[in-house]
Amino acid sequence: MVMIASLCSQLIELLTPSRLIVFAVLFTFASFLVDFTRKPRYSESLPRVGCGVDFVGTLKNWVLFVTRYDSWFSEGYEKYSKHGRAFVVPAAPAHPQEIVVPRSQAAWMLELPDRVLSTKEAHRDSLHNDYQFFGVDDQFPIQTIHKQLARNIIDIIPGVQEEVEAAIDDVFGKDTDWKTVNLWEAWLGIVPRVTNRIIVGARLCRNKDFLAAQVAFADDVVRNSILLDLVPRVFKPIVAPPLVALSNYRRWRKSYLLAKPLLEERLAGFERKASGDPAYLDWQPPEDMVTWLIRQARAEGLNHELNPEMLSKRILPVEFAAIHTTVVTGFNLTIDLLSADPSLNVLGVIREETAGVLSEEESPGSWSKQGLMSLHRTDSAIKESMRLSTFARGLTHRKVVAPEGVTNATEGWHAPYGASLTLDMAGIHHDPDIYPDPNRYDPWRFSRQREEIEARAREAAERGEKIDPDEMMRAMRLGMVTTSAEYLPFSHGRHACPGRFFVAHELKMILAYLVHNYEFKPLPERPKPVWFGHNQIPPVKTTIEIRRRKGTA
Repeated sequence: MVMIASLCSQLIELLTPSRLIVFAVLFTFASFLVDFTRKPRYSESLPRVGCGVDFVGTLKNWVLFVTRYDSWFSEGYEKYSKHGRAFVVPAAPAHPQEIVVPRSQAAWMLELPDRVLSTKEAHRDSLHNDYQFFGVDDQFPIQTIHKQLARNIIDIIPGVQEEVEAAIDDVFGKDTDWKTVNLWEAWLGIVPRVTNRIIVGARLCRNKDFLAAQVAFADDVVRNSILLDLVPRVFKPIVAPPLVALSNYRRWRKSYLLAKPLLEERLAGFERKASGDPAYLDWQPPEDMVTWLIRQARAEGLNHELNPEMLSKRILPVEFAAIHTTVVTGFNLTIDLLSADPSLNVLGVIREETAGVLSEEESPGSWSKQGLMSLHRTDSAIKESMRLSTFARGLTHRKVVAPEGVTNATEGWHAPYGASLTLDMAGIHHDPDIYPDPNRYDPWRFSRQREEIEARAREAAERGEKIDPDEMMRAMRLGMVTTSAEYLPFSHGRHACPGRFFVAHELKMILAYLVHNYEFKPLPERPKPVWFGHNQIPPVKTTIEIRRRKGTA
């Protein structure tokens, strides 16, 4: 015992503050070195941007990643992507460098099977799922949305409209005097509530504590993703659980306890109806995400999904994706509308279109799926904002999971197991060869094309000529929910966002209610966002002046 005590004493004497600092620096350096040696190596035929591929160049890339990532992408897009060539761009320390696939090769990348290029594994890496979502991925919720949302979209529109109107009234009030509001906070007051109307239903979507926990969880995921991107892989098991994911757990736990009575009640309802309980023979569950998850799990015999805790965890990735992206989209849309060329009278045109369609609905004043789909100019104004105001450099990512890697069919380069492939959304959306005057907000960019096609069709019909079906199909594809290699806010291919149809209806209803019931002062210029790594940070301190339109209170 004396010898052990003596050894401990000597060890403590050796661990001076300066030595501890040196040890920490050396350990960190060694961790980066280990990460560097484990990253996949790419074909030398692939051109590169950044500071080089050796260890020193890689260190420089990691240091400059936060401020230079966007400019590296822009450089590569102009030099290589526009000419049909892939290139390699540096990534954050936790990730391998990315192969940026040109638009001309997007079909090759997106059509490869999941056993070769995986969206699931790419998302798992970028969001650090094992730590942030407690190892529960988003595949089951995505499959459920694919199977349940489209068939129920008509039935959920009335409830969503009710929630849109109530949420906006609560956020902006009914005061006819001008007042200043923070635009970011306003959208945070609308979107989570409306979105949760179809996730957890009317009762819980108005619970402020539940919404606050879900918003905080989404914020934590974004912040933690940025932090974990900068941490060497060997550090993650040490850093992530106690320092990063703990906040996620607290947010989830709070929302779970608030949702637990509803989840237990819904599960019991399904059980009692299935068992033939006379009191539940005519029982019909509300059509929301909770019901859809239970229904899908029962249909597939997945009993491990049928408990309140698992249901609450399955909801998390849906909450994160829906809240974060829709708030940013609505925020950017408002800024684009209020800073648009005043001569376009954007809000007036949208007000006129939405009023006309709403008055002709089967139940005047109540939106239908068909009515919302016929708002071509409103749709165009939203789609143009999503094209112009990207919130990430790219949203379409794939990870090579085939052990043998994959070889590009056009250029012949090889991507080994673990490689990361992506499409440059921001570069494509701001390419003048695809979108004339790409840095200008042109709200009728897409509806103008549609109206021109429809006008030609009417003229052809009047002359007794046959209408070109290909041209009419092109008109149909101009809507905001139709993805393509030129329009990527919802990604593209079979893994495109399955909730985009709901988002389109949600944003149209929000915008229609705003322009009918409120007046806005225009913004003299558009507030500037800031790029941080691969994310664009919106100007969240932006304020607007708003008042209730007289006669609408």
